[in-house]
Amino acid sequence: MRAAKTQIVIPAGKGLEPAASPTHILPVAFQELLDTPRSAERQEFIDTLPIAIAIVALVDRKPIILTRNRAFLQLADRRGSFIEADAGSDLCAGIALPLLPVVEAFLLSDEQERSFDMEEGDGISGRHFAIRLARLSGSESQAPRCMVSLIDRTQQVEGERSLRSQMLRDSLTGLPNRAAFTEQVESAMLNFETEGRQFAVLLVDLTRFSRVNEGVGSLAGDELIITVARRLISALRAGDVLARLAGDEFAVLLSVADDSSEAMRAARRMQACLSTPIRLGDLEIKIDCAVGVAMMSSAIDAADDLIRNAQFAMKRAKQSGHAEIYQACDSTAARQRFSLETELRRAIERDQLQLAFQPLIDLNTGRVSGFEALARWEHAEKGTISPAEFIPVAEESGLIVPLGRWALRAATRTLAEWDRKAGMQLPVHVAVNVSAVQFQRDDVVAAVNAALMESGIGGNRLKIELTESCIVSDPDGIANVLRAIHDLDVLIAMDDFGTGYSSLAYLQRLPIDVLKIDRSFIAPMLEDRDSVAIVRAVLGLASALGMTTTAEGVETQELVETLIGLGCDVAQGYYFARPLPADQAYAYLRERMA
Repeated sequence: MRAAKTQIVIPAGKGLEPAASPTHILPVAFQELLDTPRSAERQEFIDTLPIAIAIVALVDRKPIILTRNRAFLQLADRRGSFIEADAGSDLCAGIALPLLPVVEAFLLSDEQERSFDMEEGDGISGRHFAIRLARLSGSESQAPRCMVSLIDRTQQVEGERSLRSQMLRDSLTGLPNRAAFTEQVESAMLNFETEGRQFAVLLVDLTRFSRVNEGVGSLAGDELIITVARRLISALRAGDVLARLAGDEFAVLLSVADDSSEAMRAARRMQACLSTPIRLGDLEIKIDCAVGVAMMSSAIDAADDLIRNAQFAMKRAKQSGHAEIYQACDSTAARQRFSLETELRRAIERDQLQLAFQPLIDLNTGRVSGFEALARWEHAEKGTISPAEFIPVAEESGLIVPLGRWALRAATRTLAEWDRKAGMQLPVHVAVNVSAVQFQRDDVVAAVNAALMESGIGGNRLKIELTESCIVSDPDGIANVLRAIHDLDVLIAMDDFGTGYSSLAYLQRLPIDVLKIDRSFIAPMLEDRDSVAIVRAVLGLASALGMTTTAEGVETQELVETLIGLGCDVAQGYYFARPLPADQAYAYLRERMA
């Protein structure tokens, strides 16, 4: 029979006491039993055991101690132990009062063994024991007997308690960590169910911490985190709980009224307390934070779900620049993104994406100088899925790396196929966009070289387009990558120039061949003098640096004439052609060459 597992808590001072000499009160049968050589052998045996042992019998429905070993008596000598020496006590006093009914029930039952834990006292002075009851048989007496063994687990329990305390604390700030915070939220959820006490979870993300950490070093970064924690604590009310979930992410659990206004006020307090720059040595560092808020509701079953809702809201807060509260559509959009991610992964693996090619027109000759390759996804059930929808998902999930490599191979293979169809090397190149995420996560040089080797086209017929955000993320690292790409004779174009925040000094340091002027400057040129001035300035800058220029979004003859007058080199847009499938793009090229 499996031993039962229970736990008994013994109040301090209410414990087991060793029996006084049992011979003056035991029935004759037990007296004879103790006087036999067999009893002497049993006593000698149990005295050799390292754990506390007592043999207990049930007499007149009361447990009494027949004998006990030295380890049992040593427990009695410890001050504060639940076993206290008392020479004047009777045999029944040898069993702690809360333990009496357990031993009695065991002796009256058919169980052969039972194990449970006992706690004596509380707090620091409390002691913990593992108790085991094992039935004894073979006695001439009919009274049921059992052996009671006690193992002192106090050090083990205290060690586990200490380890758990360490595991639930952030070592840097001393705040509760993610596991501890999740437990706090679970406890609050129980109160919400039983008492209806409303609460909210706030997530605070330091939006620039990674860059600060890279700039000032990890030690200064740790000091910054500690300072942020102190400031956030100063913005809390009594009873609010602050935790550190990750490197630059904090969480707050707070009780609120039924509406969300109180939670939003708390979120604004968090932002306000971090608005003042933090001084680290000679540096003053401005830390921005995004705060997402999630309110508890009866529809939420798990703490992780509530925390995840706050993360959804925090993601929107990063985009909006102010505190955001969770909305049901956030999780719907997230599920849609995950679904789209799964389908995109399959589409890449099964080669179900296509490239469309938009012509690049030389404004001086009117001929096609090249094509920009653009990824297109025609879903079997959902129809056309816009790049504006699946490219962000690819970047967020990391699928942009296999997607970008596929685009390089597909674009160069298509150009090589056109050469074979024409029976000659066509005087055009192909341009492929490379995401900033791919520059960060992939070996772009190896990917470009592999595409050129596979297709057999020269590097001078491939152009890599990147945005200014690529450069801002890691100027020195990107510069090395671009130089290595340039060494393959590959052209490099900066896409959407003027919409980012890169320094103009980068243009001198980087091997950039083409500046592409964003459509937001081109489209309003005929009505907006400022746009004309900006375009003229970009053209002048490119000319001074020895770069060519490409205007995007050209849709009218008037814009073409204006750009020619300003000295722009290349244009692309719906005026010339929309992005075309590969076979139509080839036909377009042959027609313009005729």
